[in-house]
Amino acid sequence: MPKKQPTPAKVKAIALSKVAVPIPAVVKKYANKVSQPIVTRVKDLQSRRPHRSFRLTQRRDYKRSFELPGYWAFTNQVRSLLWKNWRLFGGLVLVYMAATIVISGFGAQETYSTLAQTLKDSSGDLFKGNFGNVSQAGLLLLSTITTGLSPNLSQAQSVLGGLALFFAWLAAIWLLRNTLAGHSPRLRDGLYNSGSPVLATVAVGFIITLQMLPAAIAVILYSAAQGSGLLDSGASAMLTWCGLFLLPLLSAYWLTSSFIALVIVTLPGMYPMHAIRSAGDLVVGRRLRVMYRMAWLLLIVSAVWAIIIIPIILFDDWLKSVVPAVSWLPIVPITIIGMSSLTLIYVTSYIYLLYRRIVDDDAAPA
Repeated sequence: MPKKQPTPAKVKAIALSKVAVPIPAVVKKYANKVSQPIVTRVKDLQSRRPHRSFRLTQRRDYKRSFELPGYWAFTNQVRSLLWKNWRLFGGLVLVYMAATIVISGFGAQETYSTLAQTLKDSSGDLFKGNFGNVSQAGLLLLSTITTGLSPNLSQAQSVLGGLALFFAWLAAIWLLRNTLAGHSPRLRDGLYNSGSPVLATVAVGFIITLQMLPAAIAVILYSAAQGSGLLDSGASAMLTWCGLFLLPLLSAYWLTSSFIALVIVTLPGMYPMHAIRSAGDLVVGRRLRVMYRMAWLLLIVSAVWAIIIIPIILFDDWLKSVVPAVSWLPIVPITIIGMSSLTLIYVTSYIYLLYRRIVDDDAAPA
């Protein structure tokens, strides 16, 4: 049978496909200039990190030492350091409290009173049991922490509050670094000398905000799935729960090293992305253990807040019902501001000492 001849259009297409299109030298040079740094960074990352995508990493490649005291012992070490230098860090707590009060004001007492009355009116049968008052106070505490006692802050107040938070973090890191170095720093020196890396710290904070997006998306998905009935039963419920579990886990994976980066970025001459990469290198092979320590810190802080604030809320409600003349006294807002300041200093000290443990472990002879 004779062979079928291709059509002229097909012959022309084959001929055009075989013609080599010359690439200008300028384009080649620009492409190499753009791709070379990317290739170099990938190779550098692969030389520093043992893990490869879609490939099981051998334990001998990622196992790293990380000697730490027990959970309670390490927590007590942080408390002991702060208590030993209580004048120094207590002064920083008072300064941050004063800055928060100046920025936010005391208008929060009205918000607290309105929120408390709303909870009492809408509680229904929920608070008729033996633990009714404690449950009501717990819901009030949760609402206060999540929504804040000053929800109507202007943009300028929000920016100033964020800057005050960053400066308090930097001052605490500066004082801790000098205290552990054997010096006797003064609070004034910490306030004036610690603010140089504030822009780099804000940049790392912005990266942390982006890394929290998966957890925020999980919250939105949970609300949507709960309203649409996807969580009732069946395969859709299982897939939804898997997604709701994996998204916050991804944020936790990133945040484990990013909180360490908040300490590294305070070093002289450190850039934000360099701090992020250095923190990632430090926690490789230790990430899960560092994550456990962070979860323990969250648990301790939550427990202390509940133990201290809930009785104060109950006492405040009882006192103002017995003595109406002191209803103007903002007991709960002041207590929450003080607890927020103490929590910031303690969390900063905990993360800084954890970072120092990691660095000292790497510097120790094998």
